[in-house]
Amino acid sequence: MDYELLYRIINLGVLPAWLLLAFVPQARVTTSLVHSGIYPLVYGLIYAVLLVWSMAFGAGAADGNMNTAAGVAVIFSHPHGILLGWTHYLVFDLFVGAWIVRDGARQGIAHWKLFPILFCTLMFGPVGLMLYFILRKLSTPAGLSSSESK
Repeated sequence: MDYELLYRIINLGVLPAWLLLAFVPQARVTTSLVHSGIYPLVYGLIYAVLLVWSMAFGAGAADGNMNTAAGVAVIFSHPHGILLGWTHYLVFDLFVGAWIVRDGARQGIAHWKLFPILFCTLMFGPVGLMLYFILRKLSTPAGLSSSESK
């Protein structure tokens, strides 16, 4: 199997969704492809296939386990483990990014303020989510102190 090619396909496959979230968050195509759950379904299926392939057919690094940091390092020392982990990151980061866009709209946060947060969510996952919660706290009436909201 060409792990590098599969990595590129999996990696590039989420970019259209991120571009839709960034530039046309309310468009029908964004709703149909990103907000509908199609991406998590497709990437979840890819993840499940990779996981079954690893567990049932021995693809991946021998002696890898989730019990110790060293065992996890062994899993990620093999290209198959990297594909599993990377697919996991991509699907969850995209899910969080889509939620940020929907929640930001519900909170009345200007979409342009979400651009750097979406980038951080794509690149650094939890940092983007943390920044969104800070922005949300500072931007919404409930997040402002009583003296600021008057």
